[in-house]
Amino acid sequence: MIGTILNIVTVLVGGGLGVLLGGRLPERMRETVMHGLGLVTLVVGIHLTLETQNILLVLVSVLIGAVLGEWWRIDVGLERVSGWLRDCVARHASARSMAHFTEGFITASLVFCVGPMTILGSIQDGLTGDYALLAIKSVLDGFAALAFASSLGIGVLFSALTILVYQGGITLAAGLAQDVLTAPMIAEMTASGGVMILAIGLLLLDVRRIRVANLLPALVIAPLVVAILTWLGIRV
Repeated sequence: MIGTILNIVTVLVGGGLGVLLGGRLPERMRETVMHGLGLVTLVVGIHLTLETQNILLVLVSVLIGAVLGEWWRIDVGLERVSGWLRDCVARHASARSMAHFTEGFITASLVFCVGPMTILGSIQDGLTGDYALLAIKSVLDGFAALAFASSLGIGVLFSALTILVYQGGITLAAGLAQDVLTAPMIAEMTASGGVMILAIGLLLLDVRRIRVANLLPALVIAPLVVAILTWLGIRV
């Protein structure tokens, strides 16, 4: 769990600095920083999506995931959790920092928890205690948290809870995950996550607001599809 703890600390430090400096940074500077982060996020999303060995698997996973996500209204559930957190801290925060709480919480949570470094780093940390991958991820997340929090406010800091639950959970269940997830399954899950990262990039660039949270089931559907095809003897 050392890697996850380190990741949480860097997000809190970076996010805290972003909240403190956000009001002092000119609007043009905050806007440009967010657009720069959005462009880099698009590049990361494209890179992750290219991990796929068969784009049709990603397409099927994302479409099924979208249907399930809309059916289960995942975005509404996350907004309720975010609203509860917002109410808990509203008395101690300024109106500006609370204005984009939900957007900051959900966006940062998805950016910090979707990707190969989260999965592979957590498994490596849980199995061998080697947290090198998560240490690299922590540095990247710290700078991203600063950029996010400077514009989206204090909600970014609470993405540390998502990191604790999701990333920490994978670490604790590393033995089981290593036995279950094969390289092709991880590749297609990563590629599906890349599509979500692309959607987040579009959001940061104010191009299109997509309900990214409702695509999350694709992260489970992708490895399941690979497992089914493998069981049927179909090469992925």
